Amino acid sequence: MSVAGQPVPDSALIERIMAQDENALSAVYDRYSGMVFSVLVRILKDSQAAEEVLQDLFLQLWREAQRFDSSRGSLPAWLMVIARNRAISRLRGRNRRALVETSEDLPTGYAPWLDNVEQEAARAEMVGKVKAAMREMPREQRQVVELAYFEGMTQTEIAAHTGTPLGTVKTRMRTAIQSLRQLFDDGTARQSGRS
Repeated sequence: MSVAGQPVPDSALIERIMAQDENALSAVYDRYSGMVFSVLVRILKDSQAAEEVLQDLFLQLWREAQRFDSSRGSLPAWLMVIARNRAISRLRGRNRRALVETSEDLPTGYAPWLDNVEQEAARAEMVGKVKAAMREMPREQRQVVELAYFEGMTQTEIAAHTGTPLGTVKTRMRTAIQSLRQLFDDGTARQSGRS
């Protein structure tokens, strides 16, 4: 969704979702569902379960868009946190042995519903930004983010897995998330500055 060739800012889409504008929800889905789905598949290792969590997430956004607070972070970060939490909850309710026996991860960038080249390019650009930011992080920060967001571990589990004190894990996670948030906030500011 764009106005005069410029993407509609996330904040405007959220306001329209709160006014029950289905087109705005569709625009947010088109913009971020590929990125969220990729993370859900990596955590759940089950594309059907990932699709169910994704649908639940966007239903929650439709019903509770007013809960999004742009002063606390970007919309994609908010969606990713909720998606991660839902995926972890789902994993905890599932037999771990069955999880290991599931099929291999889908290839990077797999998003069959994206038939629009512009949307695919925007998604690829965002994924590229995240990958570049991850490469720039110190190894310790990158490790905690990968274990939390891609393996579905809690901070306590990460501390036990790595043999690192819990406080250190929390500090590394907070610093890494702040770096990623700044990257996305700067990108949003540049994008909004053009409109």
